[in-house]
Amino acid sequence: MLSLSKLFKYRYLPHFIVLLLLLLLLITGAVPGYITGKWQWKQPPPVTNLNLIKKIRSQGLTLPGWKTVEQVEQQIGEHKWSLQVLQQENTQNKAILLLLPQNGPRDQPEIEWTDVNGWGKGRWGKWDIAQERSARFVVKKSSPGENTETTVEAQFFRVSTNQDTFAVLQWYALPRSGYYTPFRWFLADQLAQWQKQRQPWVAVSILVPMEPLGQVETTWPLAQSIGETVQSTLMTGVFNTTK
Repeated sequence: MLSLSKLFKYRYLPHFIVLLLLLLLLITGAVPGYITGKWQWKQPPPVTNLNLIKKIRSQGLTLPGWKTVEQVEQQIGEHKWSLQVLQQENTQNKAILLLLPQNGPRDQPEIEWTDVNGWGKGRWGKWDIAQERSARFVVKKSSPGENTETTVEAQFFRVSTNQDTFAVLQWYALPRSGYYTPFRWFLADQLAQWQKQRQPWVAVSILVPMEPLGQVETTWPLAQSIGETVQSTLMTGVFNTTK
C-alpha cells in the first residue's frame, strides 16, 4: 500500500515538472530581455502564414471528401468564427464545422469552448452536455523518405438541444499537434518563442448530428474521421511553412 507521501509524489509529479519547465522558460527568456530592454512578451516573433490563417474566417476550409453546403462568418462570443455546413460525398452524413483562426501575434486561446456553449444555447434554446470524455486521434503524413504521425488530444461529448442531438469534437489545432486546453498551447508557444518561432492555432469545434439522446460512442468513427481530415488539411494548408 502506497504511503500518503508517495501518493502525493506520483500524483503531482507531472504538474511539478510542467511548473519547473515554465520557470526555466521565464528565467531564460526574462533575464536576457531585462538586460537588453527587449522584453520577449512585448515583442513576440511573427506568426508564420498569419494572413492565410485569418482567411479561414471568411473562406472556411475545403475538405477532401466533403462538400460545403454553406459557409458564413458567425459571431460567437466576442469573435467571428467560420461556420460551415458540410455534406460527405456519396453519403447522407452531415456536420457543422466551426473554426476560429488566430487573429494576430498576441492573440491566444482563452474561453472558446465556453463561447461555443453560449452560442449553442442561444441558437437551439438548450445545450446540455453529457457523456464527456477525452479523445485522441492520430494524423499520419507521408512524404518522400519520411513518415510522421501527429497526435491530437481533443474533447468528445454529446450535446442535447431542443431540436437536435450532436456529437461534438473540440481541440486547438497546431502545426504539429493539437490540444483541448489553452495551457498546452501556451506551453508549446513558449517553447517555440525560445527558438524565435511561434505556435499558430485554430480552434476547431465539429458538430455531428446523431440519434436523439443516443450513445455518443456510436458517432465516434465519423467524428474521428472528420477530425483527422480537418487537422490534416490545416497542416498541409495554412500551417505549411513552405507555402
